[in-house]
Amino acid sequence: MLSLARLFADIALLRRGPDEVPASSFLLFAVVVANFVVNFLVSTLLPPIPGPWHLHLVVDIVFTFAWYVALMRLFSRPERFLQTTTAVFGYQTVLAPVWIATAWFASRVQDDDTWLVPIAVAGLGMLAWVLAANSRILRSALDQPMPVCVGLALLQTVVGQLVLLGLFPPAASS
Repeated sequence: MLSLARLFADIALLRRGPDEVPASSFLLFAVVVANFVVNFLVSTLLPPIPGPWHLHLVVDIVFTFAWYVALMRLFSRPERFLQTTTAVFGYQTVLAPVWIATAWFASRVQDDDTWLVPIAVAGLGMLAWVLAANSRILRSALDQPMPVCVGLALLQTVVGQLVLLGLFPPAASS
């Protein structure tokens, strides 16, 4: 188990790729469950958004799963689905505490000029890190040039946020 955690940490740190992840349906299931549990526990302590964050988490997991099913089929690489998706959920699990803490801090300092810029920079740094890790995984999985993979990673982020906004529109301010 520790070796898998190291593998996912190395993927998050851009040292290793999805080709080193075992192709196992059970492992994918276990990593998705671990992703849910880690996100749930950290979000319970530091709710990153007001409202039904637990439903956002479920939608995000389902969307990510569906996104990679579609991408692997679109690029005729269905045999790489297990490793790719396991790598994505694995590295996201490793980064979840930092990602959620950054979102939580950002929600707390919106009106504080002293901390707003440093937290916003940290958030942009996290976004860049996630995009880099996702792009690297996609490059390995799809055998596409890095600009294509960066575009796909950006598209996943934008479409995922649009899905969440469509399902959970922000409350109107009075």
